[in-house]
Order: sequence, then structure tokens, then C-alpha cells
Amino acid sequence: MSSDNAKIRSLFSVHDDAAEEEAPTAMDNPFQSQEPSVCQYCFGTGMEVVEGRGARRCRCRTQNTQSRLLEAARIPRRYDECSLQNYYPTKGNGTQLRAFQYAWRLAREYPAVDRGLVFMGPVGVGKTHLSVAILRTLIEKGVQCLFYEFGSLLKEIQNSYNPISQTSELKVLEPVFNAEVLVLDELGASKPTDWVRDTMMQIINTRYNDKKMTIFTTNYLDGRRSERDETLEDRIGVRLRSRLYEMCKTIHIEGEDYRRRFDAPQS
Repeated sequence: MSSDNAKIRSLFSVHDDAAEEEAPTAMDNPFQSQEPSVCQYCFGTGMEVVEGRGARRCRCRTQNTQSRLLEAARIPRRYDECSLQNYYPTKGNGTQLRAFQYAWRLAREYPAVDRGLVFMGPVGVGKTHLSVAILRTLIEKGVQCLFYEFGSLLKEIQNSYNPISQTSELKVLEPVFNAEVLVLDELGASKPTDWVRDTMMQIINTRYNDKKMTIFTTNYLDGRRSERDETLEDRIGVRLRSRLYEMCKTIHIEGEDYRRRFDAPQS
């Protein structure tokens, strides 16, 4: 976000002395025995004994689980480095600070939360950054998450109608329905045809009925700043907007497009 150098410290991690130790690494010598290495902490049992604390799931299993969850989450490479620690609200921008606080609170308190978030605002204010940061934090806690840019999801569904693709609409939508936490990025960006609205209704209504945690980002607002502006309700319809009010807390973010800094004159 801004160029402020002050780091935002992790506010949600739980300190674990044992977790900071390095996991055993593979032998570098190719001529050594090729037998699979056994974890030095659990000896292959999956449970390690921590002195004074008892038994717990071994760190080797936790690391493997997190790697699988992260891969399955489909977070685009563009957002590999997004975290709550490196989201920097612009100095004096209360809307960005408020958005960060809501993101941090959801990541810290989940699953003891009953509503998701709608990050609403112009391009380049950090909506996707915060959404991905929440997913990454939850994945560290072992939560199964999924990220989809809404236009890309619609394209996959359309492609599933092609018999050559060897996929089906249900195969595409099943993980979207079932993900414990889902981020739908760029809601309302696709042209609101009847098919698009029906598909949005199918996805959102299913997660609404199943009380699944969902986080949305959108560039469309609830109010018009000019007569030519479209609202989020214009793009997704009255019924879906009504469901989002109940499913999610709406967080409006203001600010300059941070991507413009890439075109800033070099000093």
C-alpha cells in the first residue's frame, strides 16, 4: 500500500517455541542411502512429545498439510507475498486501517465468527491483498480455503460445456460450494446477463443456505457518485445484494490506486 517503512507486526500468530525449529532436511550426498528419512520428532508416528506439554500433532504433518491446503487454495502467483504483516494502510487513511482491523479480527477469531466480509472500493486500494492475507492466515491454522476471480470462475463453467474439456459444471462448482472459506474476487465485474446472474445466485445462495464463510471484493459501491455510475445492486440484483447484507459485513475502502507508484518518476 503506502511507502511507510513501519512494519505491522503479526497480531494473530500464537507463539510456539517448537514450531520455530527447522524441520529435518534431506541429505545432500546423492551416494548416501536412498531410504526415506524418518522424522526425528515423531519417528513416523505423526505425534511428537513436547516436554512439559504432552503430545501434539507433529510439525512435519502440519507443514505437509499447510502445503497441500495452500496449493489447493488456487491463490494466483501475483499474490504470493500478500499477508497481513505487509499490508500498509496509507497514513491518515482511516478506511484502510478499518479494513485491516476487520481482516485481522476475522483471521484471528475464525471459526468463532458468523459473517464474512465484502471489501468494496475503487481499484488498487488493497481489497484483494486483504482477502488473500486472510486466506493465508487461515491456512496456517489448517482451514480449507479457496480463491476465485469471479470472471475466471464463470469462464471455467462455460468451458465445462465443451465435451472435449472432460469436465462438468458440477465438477467446477463443487469445490466452490464446499470450501470452508471462499474468496470471490471482482464480484459484479462480469456483464450481468441472465446466465451470469443465475450462476451468481446458484453459488451465493448455496453458500448462504449452508452458512459457509465467504469473502467478496468488488469495485462497485452501494451508492452512485454520478448518474452514470452503476451500483453493486445493479450488477448482481436485489436478491443477491440482500443476501450479502446478512452473510457479510460491508467494508468500504477509499484511497489512491497503489499500482500507480510503478509509473512514478524515478528520483
